Amino acid sequence: MPSSGGSLCDRFSRVIGGEPGFAGGKCVSTINRNRIRATILGKRFRVTSSFSFESLNERTGKSLCLGRAAFLEKEVNPFIKAIRNQGIKVSSVHNEWLFDRPRLIYINVEAVERPLVFARKIRRALDATH
Repeated sequence: MPSSGGSLCDRFSRVIGGEPGFAGGKCVSTINRNRIRATILGKRFRVTSSFSFESLNERTGKSLCLGRAAFLEKEVNPFIKAIRNQGIKVSSVHNEWLFDRPRLIYINVEAVERPLVFARKIRRALDATH
């Protein structure tokens, strides 16, 4: 992979629109949903979505790409439609918290893909929720 424009993790995060980092040896890009003023049990809760890649195959350029994204209820169907139309698997749709306001829905996605291709697909699906 060419190294122009920063590390692969930096480029992955830039495409997604998140902050790059590493956790457990994998690249993780985190998006803060600061416009969602959420609470759990009446206390402020910072809503984030994260996307990652790991196990990069140097020969094919593909890796295991995963995502855990938080949505308002009205954003769920547009995201799922956009993500499935691009060939990414939706592995779960669920809520994680009791007593959250507004109700947050989490969607997990997975693919074996080139990280930057995955990032562009994620960005398109996120844009479809607006």
